Amino acid sequence: MPKPEVEFSLMEDVEWTPAPGYESDVDQKLLGHDSQTGNCTRLLRFRPGARSQQGLVHDFWEEVYILSGGLVDLTKHRAFTEGSYACRPPGMAHGPYYAPVGCVTLEMRYYVGKGTCDDLPGWAVGLHDQCNPVQPGHSG
Repeated sequence: MPKPEVEFSLMEDVEWTPAPGYESDVDQKLLGHDSQTGNCTRLLRFRPGARSQQGLVHDFWEEVYILSGGLVDLTKHRAFTEGSYACRPPGMAHGPYYAPVGCVTLEMRYYVGKGTCDDLPGWAVGLHDQCNPVQPGHSG
C-alpha cells in the first residue's frame, strides 16, 4: 500500500519499536511506509552507548539528517553531530556506528528505477554527488 496522505500530525502516538537489523539499543518510529516499494520515512533512535557491530550496504537510496546527539563512524574515525546530513546511493558502504551520547535521525529510504540520477524525483536532483546540480532558474 502506498504511503498514506498525512497533513501535519503529531506523531507522539506512533510508538518506538525495535529497528530491524540493529541491536536492541536502536529503535525506530515509522512515519510513513509504502509496503509495495519499500520506501519509508522514519526516525531512528540510538540510545546512549549504542554500537552497531558491522557496516551496512543496501540496495536503496538513503538520506539521513541528525536531529539530536551524534554518531561516530568507526570505519572513518569521524564524529557527526546534530545538523549533519548524509545521502547514500545504493551500494555505498557506511558504518559501523557508535552513539556515545545517543542520537536521533530522520531517515528517508527509497528505491528509484535503476538507481540512476535520471530516475530521481525532481526535488532530489542536485542533492546527490552523482547528479548534475540543478541550474539556477530551473526547478529540476
